[in-house]
Amino acid sequence: MTTLLIGLSLFFLLHFVPVYANGTRNKVASKIGELPYKGLFALASLAGLYLVYKGWTTSTPTQLYSLPAWAFHATGLFVLIGFVLFFAARAPTNIKRVVRHPQLTGVVFWAIGHLLVNGDTRSFALFGGFTVWALLTMFGANRRDGEWKKPEKVGFVKDAITVAIGVALYVVFVVWAHEWLFGMKPMG
Repeated sequence: MTTLLIGLSLFFLLHFVPVYANGTRNKVASKIGELPYKGLFALASLAGLYLVYKGWTTSTPTQLYSLPAWAFHATGLFVLIGFVLFFAARAPTNIKRVVRHPQLTGVVFWAIGHLLVNGDTRSFALFGGFTVWALLTMFGANRRDGEWKKPEKVGFVKDAITVAIGVALYVVFVVWAHEWLFGMKPMG
């Protein structure tokens, strides 16, 4: 469990830098160059994710809580919303006129969805950690960026395409990728 927590801490702290210490981030990037900074950031992030993976696979979970059967269905909905929002962050869509931080909000939905059906210690650390990190990052980004300037409206077709792609990615992940990556079939 220690390795999991170290990996999560590394990943989260790295991703707090642009939000809570953007001046420091900019100083380092100006000294070593933007591309080397991004490369080091990516490598350190991957190291954190690797530690999360190793910590997950080598720790023995202890059950903290169990939820009723309806939570299974709610999980599917929460994770689906998470996928759509996560994808919407990089797409031209009106979703960004309603949700200021769609990618981070998507992470919250994804993580809470997983907490509904995974009541063990390592799941609580992973998904609870991502929930807290995403909420703190949204708070910090709002403070850093000031007043929200909503993007221009776009046509409904762009919203429909965004939602369709988010749903398609969700289906691919649930049907195939989740089991391939994590050894567990969510709907099976």
